[in-house]
Amino acid sequence: MESTPEKILSDILIGVAGANVTGSDIVTINSIILDSRKVLPGSLFVALRGTQTDGHQYIGTATELGATAILCEELPEKLSDNVTYIQVGDSAEAMGLIAAAFYENPSQKLTLVGVTGTNGKTSVATFLFQLFRALGYRCGLISTVQNQVEDEVIPSTHTTPDAVALNQLLSQMQKKNCSHVFMEVSSHAVAQHRIAGLHFAGGIFTNITHDHLDFHKTFDNYIKAKKGFFDQLPKTAFALVNLDDRRGAVMVQNTKAKVETYSLQTLATFKGKIISDTLAGMHMDINMQEVWFRVIGRFNAYNLLSVYGAAVLLGEKPESVLTELSNLKSPPGRFEQFHSADNIVGIVDYAHTPDALENVLETINHLRSGNENVITVVGCGGNRDAEKRPKMAAIACKYSNRVILTSDNPRYEDPMDILEQMRKGVPPLDYKKTSVIEDRHEAINRAFEEANPDDIILIAGKGHENYQEIKGVKHHFDDKEVLLEAFAKRNS
Repeated sequence: MESTPEKILSDILIGVAGANVTGSDIVTINSIILDSRKVLPGSLFVALRGTQTDGHQYIGTATELGATAILCEELPEKLSDNVTYIQVGDSAEAMGLIAAAFYENPSQKLTLVGVTGTNGKTSVATFLFQLFRALGYRCGLISTVQNQVEDEVIPSTHTTPDAVALNQLLSQMQKKNCSHVFMEVSSHAVAQHRIAGLHFAGGIFTNITHDHLDFHKTFDNYIKAKKGFFDQLPKTAFALVNLDDRRGAVMVQNTKAKVETYSLQTLATFKGKIISDTLAGMHMDINMQEVWFRVIGRFNAYNLLSVYGAAVLLGEKPESVLTELSNLKSPPGRFEQFHSADNIVGIVDYAHTPDALENVLETINHLRSGNENVITVVGCGGNRDAEKRPKMAAIACKYSNRVILTSDNPRYEDPMDILEQMRKGVPPLDYKKTSVIEDRHEAINRAFEEANPDDIILIAGKGHENYQEIKGVKHHFDDKEVLLEAFAKRNS
């Protein structure tokens, strides 16, 4: 069992500029807490202003439960005796700096690489994790799919955990002798200062398309959030950007890090070319070296290029990197292929943005011989960016012979309302080949009932997820399980 750290408050406030402390700063802190219900004596309670609630409302509860100190932006009208109040301009940013100090700045003792962008973050972070383990390093992974310390899997609930959980995780990785950690850095994490206080050895930019506008409100804000990650990189770090994305150069306009580039289309530090691409694998030229990879698709060519570039920038030998990369497999739920006895190909993919769905369907159409049908099962999540719903349906229709619109994670929305918004994107000429089946299990089964030998079925949107979130409850649901059941039924 890991021992609980104890720190004198003044020691963990050193990096927080402009903090106004009321009360003693020589008190002992043994935990940093965001949920007032979990406060115990010795806790520093952080009052965060969130999208759903304002932590300042719970300062009274925290003090009643014995909080030793309160971090806030606004002092309560009545101050409690024997409680220290730290007033700052931004609680989230200060919390990141305090959490890093509380756990003795674990990121400074690790080679930490962050990956940001709309699509490809999970694949790139996971490939790096697999690659560096294959090269003989002890590694940690922080991703949408899971957090991992070597072989130990720690379930993840957010792309990037909050600053306290993140530093605790990094501390755990460092204590288990990890040398390298690869993590996804979401736009939310940057905007909410979850990465404040972390020291990165490098940052990778994959691409940017419309996503998360429910949170950022405008595409410009979304771009600024992604760019904010590179703005924070130190001059000792590298910033590796995709030159083929027109906003790649924008990301590094103000970075202090050393800028490096990768591209399939133009001259770059790391230049790639696809020689051939089939369902069995992809043959590429990377910096004048020909390599065969198990993963396929143009989007993966970009992922592999960025991973190769990052590894070389971290000091690894190009030949060793390419050798190990050629053995890597896609992460769970990322263009994951299954084959039935009668040669139907089932593909499970996390594609949940218009760009990601188009990439996957373009890849499928590029790889098909032309005689097989492409059947796409796709939905959109509730309480998220609604603008993409008709676009997702339009893209599915453009690249598929048959489309089944179905429920994803409706959350607190009515699934049929989401599906009606998706249906608005279906062109009139495609009405006949498109159907709406709210029940996702039924929709997947229908796809297999209608498929002929050699057809390709894409089940998009949920990928690695093994649940469906309905009215705040997560019900077990795994696209992969339903697909394999459908195969078994077909083969029986």
